[in-house]
Amino acid sequence: MTRRRLQSITVEGYTSIRSAQVELRDLNVLVGANGAGKSNFISALALLGRIVDGELNLFVGQAGGASALLHGGPKGGARIALRLDFTPNEYEATLLPAAGDELIFGEERIRFLGRNHAEPYDASLGRGHRETRLLEEISKRGQASVAGHVVEMLRGCRVFHFHDTGPSAPVKQTGYASDNLALHPDAGNLAAVLLRLRQSDTASYRRIVRTIQQVTPFFRDFVLAEENGRLRLRWQQEGSDVVFPADALSDGTLRFICLTTLLSLPDLPNFVVLDEPELGLHPYAIVQLADMLRAAAHDSQVLIATQSVTLMNQFELDDLIVVERAEGASVFDRPDPERLRDWLADYSLGELWEKNLLGGRPQAESR
Repeated sequence: MTRRRLQSITVEGYTSIRSAQVELRDLNVLVGANGAGKSNFISALALLGRIVDGELNLFVGQAGGASALLHGGPKGGARIALRLDFTPNEYEATLLPAAGDELIFGEERIRFLGRNHAEPYDASLGRGHRETRLLEEISKRGQASVAGHVVEMLRGCRVFHFHDTGPSAPVKQTGYASDNLALHPDAGNLAAVLLRLRQSDTASYRRIVRTIQQVTPFFRDFVLAEENGRLRLRWQQEGSDVVFPADALSDGTLRFICLTTLLSLPDLPNFVVLDEPELGLHPYAIVQLADMLRAAAHDSQVLIATQSVTLMNQFELDDLIVVERAEGASVFDRPDPERLRDWLADYSLGELWEKNLLGGRPQAESR
């Protein structure tokens, strides 16, 4: 299927987001104060991915129940509404609180708004179900149906978190070598994906190694030895034949390896989402990360949330989405380039943010 781009996502009634329609571009950089709602917007994107996986209520349970996700709590009339616009298709889901602190579908709809069609296709997939009916629709109408395009988009919307680098982190554990088709959101199958690339796409693998070496010059290569169908991430450094485990890498280095592998994949997801990817990285590594994010945005849509002035300085004003809280809810706006034109001649984006000219700084809420 042809890769489609998300034009916008509308979120209503979700955590701190009362109602917001966010227009999306190839590269999207969320900035704002702590607690403004950046991570909540990313969580809404994660929810969409889990819906198509048939794991809506697993997600709800892990998040603390429906009451923890509903804006203002499970009071009368509370609901969560999500809408994706990726012309000519749309997907809309309304989620209602149910017994057991779960969510059920108040309604699930798919639409096709083709130019050459006299009437738009608008179909309800029903009400009251606990998990999506998109896959049932595909079984009836085929993969090339509107539901098939919706599923492709939702499955391509992946939120990656590489923050866990502790002793029990998934990336440090032994995994199956066969689990190599797509990088897990927690990089738990990183070694398997790297082995696949080394065997079938040498150019991509060598590019990953070279990028890591730019930030970590002592790194020589990965040691990816399969034993009884399983393997663990190991590596060697320059000038030594000792094989080191992932535990011997610093937290920042391990996160940079995960990021580099993800953003260098020849088969990136349609929509790559990262929350504070700069965590623990040296400023030089952050600059390299920005280069990879821009390159990835040529083939996939990219959305990140960041608090880093260094990272923000690598992007353009048009990339930014400023998140603030107003009257107890998250608000998403893109900066006005005309208002900032003269300032941009003398200051970087990070400096404008520090001067509070972009917004997104802590402030008292008006009520």
